[in-house]
Order: sequence, then structure tokens, then C-alpha cells
Amino acid sequence: MATVGEVFKRLSGVYKSKVWWDGMSPTDILVATILSQNTTDKNSIRAYKALKRRYSSWDELISAPEEEISGVIHSGGLPNVKAKRIKQTLSGIKKQTGSTDISFLHEMDKKEAEKVLTSLHGVGPKTAAVVLSLSFGKETIPVDTHVHRVANRLGLVSEKTPAKTQAVLEEIVPDSIKLDLHHLLIEHGREICKSQKPECGQCVLNRLCNYHITSHQR
Repeated sequence: MATVGEVFKRLSGVYKSKVWWDGMSPTDILVATILSQNTTDKNSIRAYKALKRRYSSWDELISAPEEEISGVIHSGGLPNVKAKRIKQTLSGIKKQTGSTDISFLHEMDKKEAEKVLTSLHGVGPKTAAVVLSLSFGKETIPVDTHVHRVANRLGLVSEKTPAKTQAVLEEIVPDSIKLDLHHLLIEHGREICKSQKPECGQCVLNRLCNYHITSHQR
């Protein structure tokens, strides 16, 4: 049976964490995370850079029509949905605080900061966790579809939704490795433990994996 420590050790020997958020403000990371939903890193980064070129500030974006924003981020996928979500999220922040700057979350504890973020339109537990982890160093483990799938296949959790998987992983994963394990599980889900036709024969975790062991017993 897989344990968190063994999974982390084995995946650390295969993948290296990618640092893409250097020099980005907390609000930058929030917007970039919304853009990353349901698309590839390459596409979301292209869309984020297009936004930064087009608008001199997030306040300027708030004043722009959704149709215009959608055109700017078209390369990131789901442009209409994301344009509305980004504009409403930033507008919600400004309405509450008078600014689009969310640096004030640094002074809050994790639960309080998470509550503020998830109260915003379009910000769920995963997006909030990414912002809190990358921007403020708060110990949390964001769970997207890859992390959810891999964690369940391994048997680390047995949950139906990413939100519930995140709640369990928050409890069982040591704070010191939460962020790194998040990135490692994403990479493994993209490269090997794919949704369709996982490459179990090439997986460094197959001897620990409930999914692999069960499928070979049929």
C-alpha cells in the first residue's frame, strides 16, 4: 500500500518542481490560476502574458468589456467563461477592500484567508490553495483533476471529488512537502497516470498502487 512518504520519495527521483511564479504578485497568481483551469500550462501562460501586455493594471481590466477580455485570452481556452470569472473575481476583491491587491491575506491564518478567497466568484478550494501556497507560503496542497486521480488510484484517499480529496490530503501530508507533492502528482498524472490508458508498466509507483494491483488481479 502506498504511503505519502514513499510516494514523495519515488516521484522526487523522477520529476523536478517547476517554478513559474517568481516575481508575480498574489493577484497575478490568482488570475494565472483561473486561466490555468481546463487547459495546458503552455496555453494558460500565453493567455496570462497577453493580459499583462494588454492591461497596465488589474484595475484597468475591471473597466474593460468582457468581450474584449475574452478576445485577449482566447488562446487559453474557454475565453468567455474565464473572462467573466476573472472580471467578477477582481471586481469582488475591489468591492470588499477598495483595491485589487490581496496581499492583506498574508496576515490571516490559513482558514481565514481561504474563506476570503472562496467567497469570491469563481474561486474554489483548489484555486485558493494555489494562491495561499505560492503567494504566502501557507501550508496547503491544491488538488486538481490530476492530483485527485493519482491520489485515489494510489489509495492515499478514497474520495469522489477533488474538494474532498484535498481535505483528506491536508490532514495526511506533512506541511513541509505539501507544495512539492502537489507539483509531483500533477507531473505524474500528465506523464504516466493518465486518465485514459495509464502507463502502469512505466510507473515507479505500480507496486504500491491499488489501481495497478487490483487491475492485475482481475
